[in-house]
Amino acid sequence: MAAAIAGSFVTPAQAAPSATELKKQIETASNKLEDVTEQYNAMNVNLKKTQADTKKLQASLAPAQAALKAASANVGTLATTSYMQGRVGPVSALLSGTQDSMMERMSYLDMITRSNQRDIDEFTAATQNFSDRQAALKATQTKQTAQLKALATQKTGIQKDLKKLISMREAAFGQGQETGSKYTGKIPEISGAAGVAVKFAYNQIGKPYLFGADGPGSYDCSGLTSAAWGAAGKSLTHQTKSQWSETTRISRDDLQPGDLVFYRSLGHVAIYVGDGQIIDAPHSGTVVKKRTINIMTPYGYGRVT
Repeated sequence: MAAAIAGSFVTPAQAAPSATELKKQIETASNKLEDVTEQYNAMNVNLKKTQADTKKLQASLAPAQAALKAASANVGTLATTSYMQGRVGPVSALLSGTQDSMMERMSYLDMITRSNQRDIDEFTAATQNFSDRQAALKATQTKQTAQLKALATQKTGIQKDLKKLISMREAAFGQGQETGSKYTGKIPEISGAAGVAVKFAYNQIGKPYLFGADGPGSYDCSGLTSAAWGAAGKSLTHQTKSQWSETTRISRDDLQPGDLVFYRSLGHVAIYVGDGQIIDAPHSGTVVKKRTINIMTPYGYGRVT
């Protein structure tokens, strides 16, 4: 009886996932990693911009300090003059000299007052403007650095999960990290910059996917498209959403080799090479490859101009 009761609490051994289930889990984790990677790339772009703005602010420090020094000197002169001579006001101007020159003295007094106030205003503005800009940039950089660190931690966690899944697949089915070889087929002859970009993409086939990489030994999806068009002399930001903004919208019917094809709500990007084919860096555990444009439903299409 006791044995029967004890046996009722034993949890059946969980069945090992099938090759199909493992493939699905790897793809899900890979897509998640790619999304995080694209966020990481975007944050890197933003952080670099903030750092560039900070350098510009530092470069503008010299003239700002000169203006501040001049304004400070003027305010100091006003303070010294006021201390030595006392406040000059309308009454003292009226009581001094003859009535004939009263209006002239009043006009002069008004000019001095406006000049004094302008010096004080310039001093205040120069101080406040520089301090505000410096504080805002510092706060932005601190926030972006923290976000970048959080994304990096998130990436590391997903990578560990992926590595475990790929190891499980390799142990059970002999399918671990995908490997590939250099493309040896015929590369289509395409004129202009698009031809250079397409040829570059063909020559990367077989190289491993690596998040955040833009060559020459490995790539992520936007790193590949950025490097391909970079070889053609066109600059694309290493980030899918940015590449969407940097390209001109076209329809599927208008697709030409060299155009970009976007997927998963701008979570993935590939380069179109003609005949319904793309070249892309799919996800972790895979290599750069040529495959059908219908790997999933395209989100949209972009042309580099």
